[in-house]
Amino acid sequence: MANEELIAALQDADAVRYGDFELSHGGTSDYYVDKYLFETDPDCLQLIAEAFAERVGETKLAGVALGGVPLVAVTSVETGNPYVVARKQKKEYGTANLVEGRLDEGEEVVVLEDIATTGQSAADAVEALREAGATVNRVLVVVDREEGATENLAKYDVELESLLTASDLLDAE
Repeated sequence: MANEELIAALQDADAVRYGDFELSHGGTSDYYVDKYLFETDPDCLQLIAEAFAERVGETKLAGVALGGVPLVAVTSVETGNPYVVARKQKKEYGTANLVEGRLDEGEEVVVLEDIATTGQSAADAVEALREAGATVNRVLVVVDREEGATENLAKYDVELESLLTASDLLDAE
């Protein structure tokens, strides 16, 4: 069952929009979930942190830059679990790390992400984390658009778990 309180909070934040939208993977959609509206809303962030906290146990967290960073930060505060950030590409200065923060070889990490469409950005983060020595078996997202992310992540032996699906959000309208 969908989290009705979270759906209401996303709606109150005007994070679910209708029209013609181009998505990051190049496809188009007649609806859009605006992560910047829900990730900058304290009520949404609190509900997301609480919901993620129920699912992560004591596992180290990882956020996918940029959208996953606010989510992993509030979840870290909620749980007391430390976190790392997986960059999309190495920075050209400083340490030039792809994964920022403390990560021990073999340490189990759960990836937190905002929205999954194809799941490719989460898959890229999983690969970066694994290259850095982490064990990654799960990705948690706020919204699964139900457009192939589960199947794509399964190719990486990773389970996708979502707080909400596109069907949950669209059925609530």
